[in-house]
Amino acid sequence: SYPSASEFLNSDPCAEPGCILLDLRMPGVSGLDLQESLARMEERLPIVFLTGHGDIPASVRAVKAGAVDFLTKPVPREVLLRAIRNALGVDAQNRAARSVLRGLQSRYENLTPREQEVMTLVTRGKANKVIAADLNLSQRTVEIHRAHVMEKMGANSLAHLVRMVIDAGRTMAP
Repeated sequence: SYPSASEFLNSDPCAEPGCILLDLRMPGVSGLDLQESLARMEERLPIVFLTGHGDIPASVRAVKAGAVDFLTKPVPREVLLRAIRNALGVDAQNRAARSVLRGLQSRYENLTPREQEVMTLVTRGKANKVIAADLNLSQRTVEIHRAHVMEKMGANSLAHLVRMVIDAGRTMAP
């Protein structure tokens, strides 16, 4: 519980697992404006709106901006608890995905620059022979780099390595 949106934002709102139970009308910043500010954060908590001032345009805006649920008062206790449990589940999934992503990024950063180059070319579908010519290396050297990439990244196949790159998106520089 925070007396204002700014105090909430000045805390470390995403440091701990959880969710945000947010009203549309608050002192200072509105709930929708706070949601917009939170959306710009790299890591964010799922939001459940609970308000006595809801209308269709506000609920549509909130849900389109990523709110897990939008409830209007009065709301049965079980409905509120179910929305909160759902939001906590979303948070757990998001945290797990971010953890996997950080692990992939960490493994990628432990590759040498040459291994990163080889990985980029391998995951783009280039054959060892072509990579060797592109990087002015012997084919055997490319094979060794490729083996190191597979081992360091924890990939058990080329398809697995490609899936890692896709999952990591832009966090692993191509």
